[in-house]
Order: sequence, then structure tokens, then C-alpha cells
Amino acid sequence: MENILTSSIYIASFTIIAFASKQIGTLFNRFKLPLISGFLFTGLIAGPYVLGLIQVEAIERLRFIDEIALAVIAFAAGNELYIKELRDRMRSISWIIAGQIIFTFPLTVIAVLLLADFLPFMESMPFQNRLAIALLGGAILVARSPSSAIAIVNELRARGPFTKTILGVTMVMDVVVIILFGINSSVADSLLTNLPFNLGFVALLVFELSASIGLGYLLYRGLLFILSAKIHQYLKPALILVLGYGVFLFSAYLREITHRELPFEILIEPLLICMIGGFLISSFSNYRDDFSRILHRVAPVIYILFFTLTGASLALDVLFAAWPIALALFAVRLLGIFVGSFSGGVIAKDPMPHNRLGWMAYVTQAGVGLGLAKEVAVEFPGWGEAFATVVIAVIVVNQIVGPPFFKWVINRVGESHLRATPAAFDGVRDALIFGLRPQSITLARQLQRHDWQVKLVCLDASEASKVDAPDIEVELVNTLDLETLQALDGAHADAIVSFLPNDLSYQVFEIAYEHFGTNTLVARLRDCIDYERFQKLGVLVVEPQTAVISLLEHFVRAPVGTSLLLGRDEDQSMIDQEVRNPNLTGLTLRDLRLPLDVLVLSIERDRHTLVARGFTKFEMGDRVTMVGPRKKLEEVALRFDA
Repeated sequence: MENILTSSIYIASFTIIAFASKQIGTLFNRFKLPLISGFLFTGLIAGPYVLGLIQVEAIERLRFIDEIALAVIAFAAGNELYIKELRDRMRSISWIIAGQIIFTFPLTVIAVLLLADFLPFMESMPFQNRLAIALLGGAILVARSPSSAIAIVNELRARGPFTKTILGVTMVMDVVVIILFGINSSVADSLLTNLPFNLGFVALLVFELSASIGLGYLLYRGLLFILSAKIHQYLKPALILVLGYGVFLFSAYLREITHRELPFEILIEPLLICMIGGFLISSFSNYRDDFSRILHRVAPVIYILFFTLTGASLALDVLFAAWPIALALFAVRLLGIFVGSFSGGVIAKDPMPHNRLGWMAYVTQAGVGLGLAKEVAVEFPGWGEAFATVVIAVIVVNQIVGPPFFKWVINRVGESHLRATPAAFDGVRDALIFGLRPQSITLARQLQRHDWQVKLVCLDASEASKVDAPDIEVELVNTLDLETLQALDGAHADAIVSFLPNDLSYQVFEIAYEHFGTNTLVARLRDCIDYERFQKLGVLVVEPQTAVISLLEHFVRAPVGTSLLLGRDEDQSMIDQEVRNPNLTGLTLRDLRLPLDVLVLSIERDRHTLVARGFTKFEMGDRVTMVGPRKKLEEVALRFDA
């Protein structure tokens, strides 16, 4: 009973620290530092070596968090390996992975052996033990960070053969690393326990790997059962976490009982089992998307807990002594990555610029590397924590240096597709409307009544000839490429609206996003299948069925306000106005002294919406949404434009 109470207190205390860790991680991110650096820093400060908020005993009691998180990391590594997406780049992926393992692994093993005399926990060890630790360190330093790579690719909207190869290598490499780590763990265990290297050892190693694969398949069946079960959506993530944790419990139990009852230990690698389970779900089941959503939902919380606890586990004295060693290992790892990726790319006959620069995309490390370091700390008590501290120091350097390298090389090879900077306002509001529909003609006329210059763009000559709208400028085009949109003066369009089919609309919006940076993109979609794809471009999506339901709901809940926003009151209107008057910078809303019948609803700044308050200060480039009488709004707009 006392143990349960003590554990509950530790869990409650750690939960509060984890909330603080989340905020500190967010603060680090604002300064362009990785989130996990903030989590590690929080854990380090709260840990036994600084503030002592997390005691050594608490770290041991909270060990189950590590194991649950390791299961999630392994699930994610397996789930990200989707064979169908990698087939056309498999030659390049295979050769680059082979090159990096052939060079990075032995170089880092040799480096650890040479630096052993400078590490207090290794200097008195015999060569056999040093070799065991070096093998484990070499395997971990080969690891990459799929999560960081995917985040950067999404941020830059990167695509192309180079990006596809990078993602493929990063994802497959973590699978290879976990297998390599499983083999090296068995070899290291035999070196540390003086088990002779003979045919019996090879047979034991083969048995352990086979058992891990078999248990991975059984885990896959268990995951499949959970994902297919008709149970509450919040229960599935909990059951998956329990199942992953059960793999670690079983592995520890099997190792303990064989150590006690047999002349050798059976060491099955739980990370390998979980990775195989995730891989089979991803590639051989219909539940890949469901599994991905669950992992995406639980990962942020799990990672905060895991990295914070990892930071608390860092031995501060070893960490201070390890930084020169960490920088040396970082340099050796960088050399191995360069030689390996270059030679692999040359053999695969990739473009030479890609071969020379590709190494910069493989520096980042995070989840799997940290997970393996923690696994060593658990499996090899005594020196494991000190070893993990050194490896984590290397990973932190890689995580700080890696993302800027990755972003630079993606931009350098020309596969980044970021939003362009919009052209300066020319004093006239312009709109391009694609697709001839009764609604598009009506929209064009309404915008013209509000002093917009509108062009209706049509792809079909027969449709254009049927339009009876002499008051509207209609442009007939044959294609929807960059040259066509430039000829339509798309660079100066303040808004682009499309009534075209989904694929054609997306083509228009992508060009506008990448080359013009158009502020307002609006699509009328026939269905919401592609909603997420359009949303990533910042497109405002109108889907008829859901739009009507939403409109009816607003009429019921706020009939007066809805009528106002829809323009039922002919004297009332609503506008978005950009702040272009430098004299307004730093001026508060209350000091602007707007007419009493003009209301500021919101202010958009850096693509974040702010609730307008009296003390809100204006900045250049703010988009201010206002409602009020049309004449008054025109007067106020002049003050923002001056």
C-alpha cells in the first residue's frame, strides 16, 4: 500500500513538471531550437543533479513511462516504412543505406574505442567491455530522425526525387538500426558475460532474432484485433500502449528467468518486436491510416513525458565531461555520413549535386536514437546511464545542427515549395474567379458593387459564348500554368476563387501559393475528399452541403449577427483591411478612435488570429476585419491605407 501511495505521488509530481516542460519546449521552439531540447533541459533542471524535484528513486519508479514511450517510438518507425511509396527510389535508398552503415558504423565504433580513456566509466574497463560499449554506441549513432525529416519536408512543402530518397533512407535506416542494435545487444551481452563466440552463440543469436520476428507477427495480430474492434475511439490508444508496454515486460521477464535458470540469457529486442508490428500494420493491413492517427494523437504527450524523464536521468557530471567527447563523435559521425551517402549515391548513379550535398539531410537524430540510448541504460545497469548521457549529448548536437542543414539543402536543390511573398497593394482590389457558373457570375457582380476589379476565367470557349454578362470581364484561356496566370496579372490578385473541379482548382492555387503568395484563396469543392490537401495551402474551402448546414445552424443560434454578416442589412458591410499606414504602428485600438458604429472583429498577424481588444497594438501588415456602415468603412479604410 505504501509503495502504491509513493508511486502515485511521484506520478502526480512528474505530471506537473511535464506541464512545465511543454511550455518550456514551446519557448525553445520560438528561438528555432528543437522542442525536445526544451524537454531535456526541463528534466535536467528538475532532476536530482540540480533542483532535485525528481529524485533518483522517482526515476526508477517512473521507468514504465520510458518503456511505453519506446514502444510508441518503435511503432512509429515501423509505421513510417511504407514499401509502396519507396519502390521507385529503392535502388538509391539501398545503396545510400549500405554506404552509410559501411562507413558510419565502423568509424564511430573506432572513435568510441579511441576515446574510452577520456570517459570515467570506461577508462578502467578491459578491452572486451570497451568493445561491447563501442558496438552499441556505433549502432545508435547510425540512427536518423524520421519525425524531424517529415516535419521539415512538410514545413517546406518539399517534393522531388531528392526529397523522396532522403525520406526513404531516413525511414528504412531506423528499421535497419533497430535490427543492427538487436544484434549488437546480443553480442555486447555475450562480451560482458564472457559467453564464448562459437557455433552455439551464432545459433543463440539466430534464435533471438527469429523469436523477435515471430513475436513481432503476434504483436501485429494483436494490434490488428484492437484496430478492427468496435470499441470506443479513446480505448484503442490505451490498449495499444498497454500492448506495447507488455512487450517490454515480457522481454525483461524472459531475460531474467533465463539468466537464473539457464547458462545463458535470451535477449529478445522489444524495440525490434514493436517495429515489426508497426511495419506489418502499415504495409499489410487496411488500418495504416487509423494506426497513424492514433500514434499522431498520443505521440506529443508521450514524447513530452519521455524526453523530460530522459533529461532528469542525465548524469550532470558525466554530461559536463562528455561535451568534448560528444563533439568529437559528432565530427566522426558527420564524416561517415558524408563518405557513405556520397559513395552510395555515386553507385546508384544519382545526380552529382545530390551526392555532394545529400549528407546534410542525414544529420538529424531524435526519437529512435534516444530510445536506443535509454534501452541501453535499462538493459545494462551500472554503466548504462553514463553511456546514455554521452550518446544523448551527441544526439542533442545533431538535433540542433541537423534541421538547419536539412532546410538549406532542400532549398539548394530546388525542391522547396514555400509560399511566395505577396506583391505590394497597388491601390485597387483585384479578384480572379475561375469557372463559369451562375454563382461565379453573381459573386463577380457583388464584388464589383464593392469596387473590386474582377476577371472571370473560362477554359471552355462554348461556355464563354453563352455568358450574357457584358458588365463582367471574361478571359478565355487554354491552360492553367504559371505563364497563363501571369498573363492574367495573377501576381496582383488580392483574391482567387475557383469553381473548377478539385484537381484544376488545386493546380491554380498551388501556382498562386508558390509564385504570387496570394492572401485569399477560396475554393468551392464538389466534395470534401481533398479538404486537407487544400487546407495545407491555406485555401478557404466551401463545400455546399456542409456550408448550408453551418449557415442554418448560425441562423438558429445568432440570427441577427448572421443576417448582418450575409449582408441582409443593405447599409451594413464587412471588410478585411491591411494596415499599410506606418503611423499606425504601435497605436492601440482604443486610441484609433473609430466611429462608434464600426466594430473591429479580429486582427490577423503572421497567420494567427488575434481577438481585438482596446489595448491591442497595430503592426504593419496586420489584416483587420471590421463591420459597420459601408460609407464609414470606406473612411476608416483610408486611414489604414494612408
